[in-house]
Amino acid sequence: MAIQPGPSEQQRASGGGDTAQLSLRPARRRGRSLLAALLAVVGLCGFLLAGAGIRGQLKPRTFTPAQQKRIEAWEVAKRWRTTSKAQLFPSVIGYELTSSSSGSKAGLKLKARRLEIAPQASCVKAAGGSRSLMAMLNGDGCLALLRSTYADASSSLVLTAGIAVLKNQASAAAAARYLTGGPAFGQGGPARQLVLSPFRVSGTPAALFGYPQRQLSWIVAAGPYLVMATVGYADGRPRVPVRTDSYVLQEMNSLARGVAIAVAAPLGAPPPVPRCPGAPSC
Repeated sequence: MAIQPGPSEQQRASGGGDTAQLSLRPARRRGRSLLAALLAVVGLCGFLLAGAGIRGQLKPRTFTPAQQKRIEAWEVAKRWRTTSKAQLFPSVIGYELTSSSSGSKAGLKLKARRLEIAPQASCVKAAGGSRSLMAMLNGDGCLALLRSTYADASSSLVLTAGIAVLKNQASAAAAARYLTGGPAFGQGGPARQLVLSPFRVSGTPAALFGYPQRQLSWIVAAGPYLVMATVGYADGRPRVPVRTDSYVLQEMNSLARGVAIAVAAPLGAPPPVPRCPGAPSC
């Protein structure tokens, strides 16, 4: 019987190599596909993150509550510089004659007219209070004091209104409480001591209005501002015990309160909520 020759060593070697190559090719292809898929996923994630970042950059900027408070406080604090003096001290101020210093209405509406606005002065020069008040204002960083003088409808009473610019709202509130012994904001209250240097206006009912003519003072706090109003007679009479005359006390308190509140209200009014429109560079 003839014996068939078997495969040579070379043939076995070559045949075995083909089988190994065939088995490795699918594994390499699977590895490349997996790597390509992984790179595609990473690229997609990067694209999505970039898109989200760009969208966030294009959205209007927002402020934190703390930032909003700082911006609002800054807006209020700059009003004495950015508002004209004619607006700070209106030419005519309406007020109501009340039956007591508490503010109950009596129905009689009156008007005070502005006589003149004084040049800006330092607090030490124009506040006109006690040494303890002056020390408090200096300690609270009083920047300036603005004043204007008014006459009532009958020109028998005159009044000087003043705006003391302090460093912050807490300083104004502390000064107001010190002077009134009561509430600082809103309608304020009568001062326990006479304050504010009267601003005389020659040729008007306030030509004789000086320190000796001061009868009573009213105080209102508004933001970082301390608003003061001091009333006196137009005929130059020195201080008299007006608290014994209920009608005169009513007139003076009504005039001082009405003017002080009218001056303080726009100074301490809440500003618009700060918003930042547009892109991040706003």
